[in-house]
Amino acid sequence: MSDLLDGSTPMRGGEDTGTGDAMDVILAQWAQERPDLDCSPMGVIGRISQLQREVFLAQRATFARHGLDAPSFDVLAALRRAGEPYQLTPTALMRTALVTSGAITQRLDRLEEKGLITRGRSEADGRAVVVTLTAAGRTALDAALPDHLETEHGMLGALSPEERTELASLLRRWLISLGRVPGGNPDPSCPRWGSATALPHRGRSNR
Repeated sequence: MSDLLDGSTPMRGGEDTGTGDAMDVILAQWAQERPDLDCSPMGVIGRISQLQREVFLAQRATFARHGLDAPSFDVLAALRRAGEPYQLTPTALMRTALVTSGAITQRLDRLEEKGLITRGRSEADGRAVVVTLTAAGRTALDAALPDHLETEHGMLGALSPEERTELASLLRRWLISLGRVPGGNPDPSCPRWGSATALPHRGRSNR
């Protein structure tokens, strides 16, 4: 069984650091107070919640250097990945970003105001609306992407390439088991769950 998601003390570069984290303290306290309960899920969920906060803060700082935020980056990246002519319908953007229609409309409004995207009728189907990445939007995304990747590489620096691959595989299996597959419908009750740049849930504890 993998040591990466079993709730045990984190491994660094394939070796046990010998140093516990905050979740180790919490788990030890629950083991003392409620030995009748299996609190091991906290070792996974609690650490993911803490990592989610660290990722959010790091990405926010990275995107801010380029005049963007995480939701804006998500939209621009989806359009850029689509290839020329860098167009998608609002529905396709909702699916790739896993957000509701109201949320995607707000994002598009902000990006259009900045001149990073345009909205118009499809040439193929005049009834359909398409969102198009502008030259300025492509420039902004292409400038932010290398910095974004450098941030992510830095955050994963404690894991070996093999550990990163194993962790990605475990997380993929977990997400698929929860129904997070391409084309899946966003869940309005759980904003942005599954997005690569998901915001942390405030006011909730896994402890």
